Amino acid sequence: MSDMTWFVITSTAVAVLGIALGALGPALAMGRSISQALDALARQPEAERAIIRTLFIGLAMIESLAIYVLVVVLIILFRNPLLEYLLR
Repeated sequence: MSDMTWFVITSTAVAVLGIALGALGPALAMGRSISQALDALARQPEAERAIIRTLFIGLAMIESLAIYVLVVVLIILFRNPLLEYLLR
């Protein structure tokens, strides 16, 4: 196999691993934050509006991390900047 083939296989494997880890972290963080919000709601039901508002802002920020990982992985897969050096 040529160097190009190995490079493409390796970058694809790294991209798959990156998206798996990049989705795992935010998923765990979302589960924990929802769990903590439900616990806070059970303790103080009168603070529902503030808790829910803060929860949604936090969930949006956590989700943005997963989207950033997806963007980086798509760049690695479809427009790998290191590929130009290998072609020379």
